[in-house]
Amino acid sequence: MTESITVFIADDHRLFRDGLRALLAATTGIEVVGEAADGVEAAALAEQLQPDVVLMDVQMPGLNGIEATRRITTTSPHIGVIIVTMFEDDDSVFAAMRAGARGYILKGAGQEEVVRTIRAVAQGEALFGPAIAARLMTYFSGPRPTAPAALFPELTSREHEVLDLIAAGLDNEAIATRLVISRKTARNHVSNIFSKLQVAGRAEAIIRARDAGMG
Repeated sequence: MTESITVFIADDHRLFRDGLRALLAATTGIEVVGEAADGVEAAALAEQLQPDVVLMDVQMPGLNGIEATRRITTTSPHIGVIIVTMFEDDDSVFAAMRAGARGYILKGAGQEEVVRTIRAVAQGEALFGPAIAARLMTYFSGPRPTAPAALFPELTSREHEVLDLIAAGLDNEAIATRLVISRKTARNHVSNIFSKLQVAGRAEAIIRARDAGMG
C-alpha cells in the first residue's frame, strides 16, 4: 500500500487552515500532520514532524513565510515547501524561490491545482501554477546578460550542459533523453550541480543559471 503524503499547514488565518485541512482530508493519499499560526512555530514544528510538504503563507506574525521557508529548507532540504498566498508580485515569487520553495500557488487556486502541486512537490518536482508560470516565462523571455567565459568554474563540462538544460526547463527524464544518458546518471549530475552551486533545489538553480545567461 502506498504511503500517504504528509502535509503541514502554516497560516495565521484559522479559517483558511480549516478550509485546507478539510480539502486535504477528503483527498486520497494525503494526510495533514500538523499546523501552525506563525513562522517561528512553523519552522520548529516542521523540523520536528518532518512532513513531506509544507503549505506556507507569506505574511505571518513572528517570522514571515519566506524566512520560515529558508529555515526549513536549510535544516531539512528534503521537505518541499509550497508558498500559498494572496500575493503574486515578482518580488514575492523570486524571494520564495531563492528561499528554497518548490511551489507557489495563489489562495484563489482550485482544489485540483492545490492537490496537483502537493503531489508534484512531494515527488521532488517544482511546480509554480499557471499564473506564476506565466510570470516566470515573461521574466525569463526578456534580455539576459551574456555568460562570462569562466561561468561556474566548479562545474565539469558535462555539468555545464546539464545546467543549461535545467535552465531551459527540462526535467531529469528529458535531460537524459537529450544527452543520451541514463535517468540515474542525469539525476546524479543534477544532484552534483545543486551541491556545487549550493542551491536548495531546481528553482534556485534555474534562477542562478538564467541570471548568468544560460538556458
